Amino acid sequence: MPAMRESLDRTRAFARVMGPWLIIAPSIVTLRLLEMVALARILRKRAFRMGRGRAASLPRTVDHRFHQYWSSLAAVLISLFGWILALRGQVLMAARELYERVAMAMDWTPVVRVVSGLLVAIGIYPTYVGWLAQPASQTAESNP
Repeated sequence: MPAMRESLDRTRAFARVMGPWLIIAPSIVTLRLLEMVALARILRKRAFRMGRGRAASLPRTVDHRFHQYWSSLAAVLISLFGWILALRGQVLMAARELYERVAMAMDWTPVVRVVSGLLVAIGIYPTYVGWLAQPASQTAESNP
């Protein structure tokens, strides 16, 4: 039983960070989309390319090390999100030019808005689990 409690506690801790981040960061990107395009032009410079990949990979490596639970919807969302971002970071480091060519080939404004909206919608559930829902261990203790 202690392993189950540890996984629930760890999932809740990750949800407290990931949930609000998934609501706030994509919202800012969507609201300031024109400024983000200008920032993307700056970040395309060679000096920033490898750093972007490393920055995208490192936090997800922590996620992989400390959160490999697949026992609830929140745990699955956290683990999948970590894997997807880790792969994205690896692609940024390994195939930077290809990644940029694909990104510059079309107008991504509608795609960014849709993906940001999906991320905000997904972020609501981990935020609820992390901050508002009563932990399962407390629910079991209160119901004799």
